[in-house]
Formats: sequence, structure tokens, C-alpha cells
Amino acid sequence: MYCTYFQLAEIKLAGMCSFQHQGGVVKASAPLSYLDGQKPVVVFLHGWQDNAASFDALFPLLADQYDLIAIDWPGHGHSEPRSKDNYYHFVDYIDDLNQLMTLIPMSDVILVGHSLGALVAGCYAAAFPDKVTGLVQIEGGSPLSEPTGNAVQRLRDGIDSRQRYRQRAVRRATRSMASFQDALDLRCSVNQLTAQQLQPLVERATYHDGRCWYWRHDNRLRCDSLYRMAREQAQALTSQIQCPVLSILGRTGFRSLKQPESGSGWLQHSTQVEIEGGHHCHIESPQAVCEHIRMFIEKFK
Repeated sequence: MYCTYFQLAEIKLAGMCSFQHQGGVVKASAPLSYLDGQKPVVVFLHGWQDNAASFDALFPLLADQYDLIAIDWPGHGHSEPRSKDNYYHFVDYIDDLNQLMTLIPMSDVILVGHSLGALVAGCYAAAFPDKVTGLVQIEGGSPLSEPTGNAVQRLRDGIDSRQRYRQRAVRRATRSMASFQDALDLRCSVNQLTAQQLQPLVERATYHDGRCWYWRHDNRLRCDSLYRMAREQAQALTSQIQCPVLSILGRTGFRSLKQPESGSGWLQHSTQVEIEGGHHCHIESPQAVCEHIRMFIEKFK
């Protein structure tokens, strides 16, 4: 894997590629130069408070057949945070993805998203159907929605969460861990995964200042959303995804994704499979995920 950076208009994203880009930074004046169209391009989009290393185990299994790109969303991993007067609106991730896609000079692109990444990829595929050949959603589906009657409470709670963040910003900025193992143990406890499974992700998610260990992610990510789509809006977007869609769910993952209310019935061309694991089933069962991705791409290639 090679470390690569992608320069967007306002922010620089860090990422991993299965190939080396000359110059290190991909930008409008220097788009990806290695890609020659011989292999399909697969772009991986991670979930909330994860990073590109969430897909670390998938790269060796797929790199022979595809050109692979995985990015850190803004405020995650090695990517820059958003400006201090900004927060992390869901729709802004779609704009980030659109800017990233303009730097990939290929029309044959498959998006693979986990959780938040799956939601963003789905909305992008709906808005720009000519840019996406196929879509793989791991433990994610239609954008989050809720009854319109929740709008006032959602707005109030979101504003309150920002105010709490501002009041606690200094204390959060100095929160540290004595060792890398402490960070790894904490993440293992939260995700119910093994240290071996999570080590690449935690290595990319932390830094050491010579004395203590700190998380890299922007604490503003924890602020509540100020709004959420109505179900009708989520349906309008999901129903417009024209490319083939593969939904990969963990047997012990989010139960809501297995219900009719998840919006899977709104898709035009979709297949759903279930594999061993929970919400991070791509980390727990990378071989199964890669096999399903390969079979999925073969169907429409």
C-alpha cells in the first residue's frame, strides 16, 4: 500500500492506494497518473470515527484485480479537519466525494462504503449516476431519516451539543493515553473486536507526542446533527440509484438494516448477502467480503 494525498478545494485528504502516484499529492493539475484503464477502480469509504485502515485487510486480497483507493474523511485519520467555524454535515461528505471523483480520470469506478461511507456513496450514486459503475454498501443503506415532527427537538439537541463541545474543548484537547495499548484496548472494548483486527485502524487513528498518546480524530465529529432527512427524502434519493448495488450485512450487525423499513426495497438493482461478523464485518470476515465484491463486479463487467 502507498500513502497518497488528495487536494480538494478547501481541504487535503489522506489516503492509501494499491499503486504509487508520482508526486504524492493528487490535485486538479496532477490527477492520478498511474491508472491506465486496465483494471476497474475501487474507492473505499470508511465509517464514522474509523479511517482508511478499516479496509487494510481487504487490500492484499483485491489488489491483483483492481486499482484500490481508500481515503480518510475530513477530521479522521491523517486527513485535515474542517475549518474551526465548520462542523461535519452529512451532505458535505457527498461534496468531498464528488471532488475526489474529479481527481480520478476513469469512468469505471466502483464505490465500496462502510456505515457512514455507505450512506454517502449511495447519495452520490443517486445524484451522479454516470460516475458510478457499481455500489457496495457494507452495513449501511439509505440515508438516516426520521419523522418530520422531530425537527425542532433535533435542532435544539444539535445546537446544545455544539455548545457543550465549546465548553469542553480545552479539556478534550488535552485528553491523553499512557500507551498505544491503552488506545487499542479502548477501541477493542467499544467495537468488540480483537487487537489484531483493530491494530491497523488504531495505528492510523492515534499519534504520540513523545510522552503520551492521543486520538487524531476531530472531537467535533461527536456533535449531534442539526437536521435529518424525512423518510420521503431518503426514499427519493435511494430510488434514484441506477447502478447495481450489493449490500453486505453482518449476522450480528445492525438489525434495522435487515428490516423492510431500512429502504432496501427502494433500490432498482440490488442484492443482499449476510456474512459472519457484526457492524465491522469487513474487518472480521475480509475474505468473505472480498469474494462477494469479486463476484458482484464480475456480474456486470
